[in-house]
Amino acid sequence: MSKLIRHIFILLFIIAAGFESYGQANSLVPAKPNVTRTKKSGMGAKLEAARNNFISKQLDLSDHESTKFWPLYRQYQQELTAVRILKRLNNSSASSNGTEQIDKEIYYESQLVAIRKRYRDSFSKILPPEKVSKLYKSEQEFNDELIKQLSERSERAGN
Repeated sequence: MSKLIRHIFILLFIIAAGFESYGQANSLVPAKPNVTRTKKSGMGAKLEAARNNFISKQLDLSDHESTKFWPLYRQYQQELTAVRILKRLNNSSASSNGTEQIDKEIYYESQLVAIRKRYRDSFSKILPPEKVSKLYKSEQEFNDELIKQLSERSERAGN
C-alpha cells in the first residue's frame, strides 16, 4: 500500500512540475493539442502531450469544439495544479497542530471539487453533456493507466 501511495505522490509531483512552467508559456494557444507553443521540456511536456492526445482521441472534438475547448482545458488544468501544489506543500511539513493540517487538507480537496464543478459548467457551454462526462472519465482513465505504468516500472526496477 505504501508503494501505491508513493507512486501517487510521484505522479502528482510529475504533473505539478509540468504545470509550474505553464505561466511562462507563450500566450498563443493552439487549436489542436499536439501543436504546442509552450516552453516546457522533459517529463512535464511529454506527460501533458500524452494526456491531451488521449483526451483528444476520446472526445473526438470537431474543429469548432477544439478551438474553444483547449484554451479552457489548459486554464482548468492550471487551476487544479495550483491547488495540488498547495496541498502537497501542506502535507510536506509536519504541523504541531495536526487538526489544522487535516482541515487544510479537507479545504484543498473541496477546492479541487469546486474547480471541477465550475469547469463542468464551462465545458457544457462548449461540448454536449456526453462529451463532458467522457472528459472526466478520460482524465481518470489516463491517470489510472499512468499509475499502473509507474507501478510496473517500479516493480521491474526492484523498488
